Amino acid sequence: MPINIEGLSFTYSNGGPFEKKALNDINLNIEDGEFIGIIGHTGSGKSTLIQHFNGILKPTGGRISVNGIDTRQRDLKVLRRQVGIVFQYPEHQLFEDTVKKDISFGLLKLGLSEEETAQRVLAALQSVGLDQSILEKSPFELSGGQKRRVAIAGVVAMMPKILVLDEPTAGLDPSGRDEIFGYIKKLHKDFNMTIILVSHSMEDIARLAERVIVMNQGTIFMDKPSAQVYNQPQELEKIGLSAPQITYLMKRLKAIIPHIDENIFTVEAALKELQKHLKA
Repeated sequence: MPINIEGLSFTYSNGGPFEKKALNDINLNIEDGEFIGIIGHTGSGKSTLIQHFNGILKPTGGRISVNGIDTRQRDLKVLRRQVGIVFQYPEHQLFEDTVKKDISFGLLKLGLSEEETAQRVLAALQSVGLDQSILEKSPFELSGGQKRRVAIAGVVAMMPKILVLDEPTAGLDPSGRDEIFGYIKKLHKDFNMTIILVSHSMEDIARLAERVIVMNQGTIFMDKPSAQVYNQPQELEKIGLSAPQITYLMKRLKAIIPHIDENIFTVEAALKELQKHLKA
């Protein structure tokens, strides 16, 4: 399910006294099965952009099509089954009195049978590492990380081809963050699902995304494979961002260990590289 964006612009309160341009001439293609990271400062246009992917927002100018569906059309039911969006703090959207009912809600709206709904609920729970023993519990009795996973399961149960996540680990402790990211990676691997991850954290994007889109003031500042983005910290610094801290450390170690690979942007890769040189 490719996403094709041509000259996309969007203005809030267009023509009104509080008019604000949020996106300006965005041109972008996302292919099936990619794992994309979108990063940028608050107000750079990240969240506005992803809300165009299933027609929540419609372009002020230009166009966006998802698998050939123009998001400007009125009936977007098919598109919204294929593009699932998990917003920041998705547990705030939980509202049913049991986990089962919450995950089932969208499926029943599609008119699926009880049998198929039950199968999808169990599969979605499993995909995010939750046990069926919680199905009859209130989602509000769960931990923060469990609530987040239930909310993601509700989207995954719809079996989208594209999963968009806007700061999915905001407010979680490090172990909760690792859990959520682990299951997102699993969804990508097991179902060849296109993942689009929005984050403020360069470190998180570095660990996960194969391609990084850097946004600045409503435009695409950079769109390259992850390694190429992080190996240009001076470019990121021009717009007030930075490479992952481990990248700066490796570049400083280069002065001490001349043969070390400085083009590294995850802690795991840095550890392997340092072990290699310490053994030598």
